[in-house]
Amino acid sequence: MSTELPAGAYDPGPGWGLRFWSVFGGQASSLIGSALTQFVLLWWITDTTGSVSALALAGLFALLPQALLGPIGGAFADRYSRRMIMIVTDAISAACMVVLIVLFLNEAVELWHVFAMMFIRSAMQAFQGPAAAASTAMLVPRSFIPRAAGLNQSLQGLMLVAAAPLGAVAMAVMPIGYALAIDVVTAIAGIVPLLVFRIPQDRAALEDSMGFWSELREGFDTVWGNPGLRRLYALMALVIMCIMPSFTLVPLLVKDHFGGGAPEVALMEGMAGLGMVAGGLIAAAFPPRNRIVCILWGFALSSLLLGLVGFAPSDMLWLATLFWSLSGVIYMVGNAPMIALLQTTVPNHLQGRVLSLLTTVMALAAPAGLALATPLGELIGIKLLFVVMGFVSAAIALLGFASRPVMEIERGGNQGT
Repeated sequence: MSTELPAGAYDPGPGWGLRFWSVFGGQASSLIGSALTQFVLLWWITDTTGSVSALALAGLFALLPQALLGPIGGAFADRYSRRMIMIVTDAISAACMVVLIVLFLNEAVELWHVFAMMFIRSAMQAFQGPAAAASTAMLVPRSFIPRAAGLNQSLQGLMLVAAAPLGAVAMAVMPIGYALAIDVVTAIAGIVPLLVFRIPQDRAALEDSMGFWSELREGFDTVWGNPGLRRLYALMALVIMCIMPSFTLVPLLVKDHFGGGAPEVALMEGMAGLGMVAGGLIAAAFPPRNRIVCILWGFALSSLLLGLVGFAPSDMLWLATLFWSLSGVIYMVGNAPMIALLQTTVPNHLQGRVLSLLTTVMALAAPAGLALATPLGELIGIKLLFVVMGFVSAAIALLGFASRPVMEIERGGNQGT
């Protein structure tokens, strides 16, 4: 076996800032373009079909491949060139858009065409995401990793804020085929820096191959064999199972409890996005000394604020929006150290698999939570459902403080079963 590259031990050398910001900026451009395209396609499905089932299928095709293929994508990111994986996946996603552009401009597009392209793009994200996340620790000094994680969280919030208005403006000023071309341009912007700059990688780990399926299992074993990581992953799955349905059900809360419409929903979601951007920037500017404490308190307080949304009186939508926005801020403050924790405690040649496994756990927990929340909401009402989701999630997050392995993850004393 090769000598492990300690997590966060790589020295990127002088000039790392130009390389990191070029790659980060290119990937940010590509992600925003993809989010814009997703909004445009979902609106086209809504406008064309007016069908809830069609939208549900679109969501399934957009999310499920990424969740199911995540562990395989993580193994690829650790086994092969992460730089090449990002280039190829961005190129395939752009090619999908070119196909849709031709179909739209020739008025030959059908619903199944859109579903197929969304499926392929989601599958590509299962490979691109782990490769990009695992590359971060090799692009920056160890001391900058928490800030890089915060910047990535801000980007997630920015995507939420920018996608809808940018997509709406694009559709207002140009045919949908040309609006989709924006994604092709941003994908090229993501590829160019990867062609210019090299992404460092543990070459010894790449050469010391044990077989694909053995490496895939090694990613699972890394988490399962570490009591702290195993319990932290379980906690995060339960927290996400409780809170994620709120993002799907908030339009119903606004309509049924507050008597609002689409503009009020857009305002509430936009403010949440701004809160997430702010939270990511706070995490980047003030990285915590004790990450695990910040993670647990961040998820607990964010969940508590989610529960308070349900307590807002029906004539005080502004108060619910305030709670919702603050929840987004604190969620990002807690979530950013989670990624930095893994990037600094897991050996780099395992990070693709470990990070993708976290993504898969959370992605599978979200629909499970929605399946449980839907009948419960019909039984107790949407307002009380928000209270239950928030308070139960907060209690689950606080359970982490009672777990010694979780609290000692950063001390490196959790190896073994």
